[in-house]
Amino acid sequence: MVKSMGLIFSPGPTPNTVITPEGKIITVPLNWILLPPGDAALTRRVKAMGEHWVVAEKKGRRVFSKGIWASNEIVEKIRNDLKVERSTESFAKRKVADSKRREKVQDDYVDDFQEALLSYLAFHPTHANLALTLAQAVTKHATPVGSGTVARTKRIPIEKRVEAAVIAWMRHQTTAYDDMPIPRVKGQRREVRKMLARRSHGLLEWYRKNENVANNCPLIKAL
Repeated sequence: MVKSMGLIFSPGPTPNTVITPEGKIITVPLNWILLPPGDAALTRRVKAMGEHWVVAEKKGRRVFSKGIWASNEIVEKIRNDLKVERSTESFAKRKVADSKRREKVQDDYVDDFQEALLSYLAFHPTHANLALTLAQAVTKHATPVGSGTVARTKRIPIEKRVEAAVIAWMRHQTTAYDDMPIPRVKGQRREVRKMLARRSHGLLEWYRKNENVANNCPLIKAL
């Protein structure tokens, strides 16, 4: 048995194999099954019960969970235990309470994010309505749970999240970035993004200083 404490395996070339961090292909024990991701409680309890292998696949910069290999007996026992727990009235009430709590947390975060976004924009009072429209558009795009946007990370302050969310939204909505033929050269896409970010920052400054803005302003057209 391969000791897997803290290790993450990659999918193997066949359904019953995995690849160790060192690149070695190993076969999964015969009495094990692959528990797919999706049920956090089940996965958490199976992990706590003993030996298991975590499987994930890296695509680009992102890592996607493929589930965990563990004893079929343990998985089925815990799955049945959870089924009994989830059929009780107390569990149903707790689920409703948890859902309301999550909704409250999400609503509060959306409000805080939009408020921070308006502070970041700091448009001249002449453009207050445009600032609100932009803030609402960026907030709607960036804050949904599971969206995977920078707004959902807690690793950076909300002020930085807000700025990154605005620039990302403008990159896709006010520039030709999505249709640009960018060469597959290391660092090239990053340089293009930096260039477009400078343009977006410059455009925002026009509205902060109330400078003359052309009627065909890409920000107005996008909104």
